[in-house]
Amino acid sequence: MSAHAALQSRDFRFFLLARTCIIMAIQIQMVVVGWQVFQITKDEFSLGLIGLAEAIPAISVALYAGHLADTIERKKIILACAALLVFCCLALGFFTHVPAYFIHQYGATPVYSLVFVTGFARGFLQPANFSFMPQLIPRAHYANAVTWYSTMWEGASVAGPAAGGLLIKFYGIENSYWVAAALMACGFTAYALVNRKPLPAVTTEQGMIEKIKAGLKFVFGNQIILSAISLDLFAVLFGGAVAMLPAFAEKILHIGPEGFGILRAAPAIGAVVMAVYLTYNPIKKNMGKILLWCVAGFGFCMIGFALSTIFWISFIMLVGSGLCDSVSVIIRGTLIHTHTPENMKGRVGAVNSMFVGSSNEIGQFESGAAARLMGLVPSVVFGGIMTLLVVGITAKKADKLVALDKVE
Repeated sequence: MSAHAALQSRDFRFFLLARTCIIMAIQIQMVVVGWQVFQITKDEFSLGLIGLAEAIPAISVALYAGHLADTIERKKIILACAALLVFCCLALGFFTHVPAYFIHQYGATPVYSLVFVTGFARGFLQPANFSFMPQLIPRAHYANAVTWYSTMWEGASVAGPAAGGLLIKFYGIENSYWVAAALMACGFTAYALVNRKPLPAVTTEQGMIEKIKAGLKFVFGNQIILSAISLDLFAVLFGGAVAMLPAFAEKILHIGPEGFGILRAAPAIGAVVMAVYLTYNPIKKNMGKILLWCVAGFGFCMIGFALSTIFWISFIMLVGSGLCDSVSVIIRGTLIHTHTPENMKGRVGAVNSMFVGSSNEIGQFESGAAARLMGLVPSVVFGGIMTLLVVGITAKKADKLVALDKVE
């Protein structure tokens, strides 16, 4: 199969462009929000609260959002969510534009409030995106599409944080929000250019509750999918060094916003390098063992980053974490898309977003809480050790994943 097979689809190309713009804008927004909140509060725990503010609404709506993605035209959900993301980013810029009425009077509360609304949008967007993508390409191109999706996602995650740091330094927080909002608007436009796709035939369960239960039963009844999702869940949950980067940048490494932006982009640099490599050299055997080793490598990189006091070593450790994480993302995405029926992808995508997507934000809160209880460096070391422990338990218990050779 050609390395560009999935790109032959016009709709997939516009979908990829839309996701790239949205992800880059979200990454810029996350960098700016983190920097702004830390400048207001000077407290690591406040960084953790950003993740909690987004995770609570995202998790609370995830199962219903998955049901919705399997019963309503997916493009409509995506456009509504993208429009809400644009609105929230514009509102963040507005609050920053008139700080006397918002930031000076209420501190970081207005920022947390809009992050909370963003969580609702992303909670509905993730299952819709997950289930919409396979409708744009032939089934034989799933693995190639997941690899391209991961490559562009990681590319946006490289450019977004680096751009966010530079935008803060040279143009300030407010203008950084305007740039992010413009990128989100471009993403909305690209989504609108994707042709409508009819829903697959709905499953036979009667009522919303029964349909949600069927999705949960499917995930928890498939050891390979469940163990792959669980690995990512705990790796992201405990390996949340990225959430503490504003504190590491200021207190440990003593660098400004441009250095912070570079570090924030470092994991994605490693991830995009690996994703590009896997586009042309896909994994053909020992997928289960490779997945376990890469998640373990992620844990070791987190420990190395925590113990470093030198900028370039910290940068290398974060790049290494991205290299390892990219393999995990691609293997997990290929497994789920290949093993899940078309008319259940919304619900399975919702479970995946609860396990993996929202674990980024929960992990951010865990990192903030652990940093307050243990101290900044010990908390990240602890997270890396816990990641290694989870890999060991999974390797012992998930025999089907360990034996997995390749996806047919």
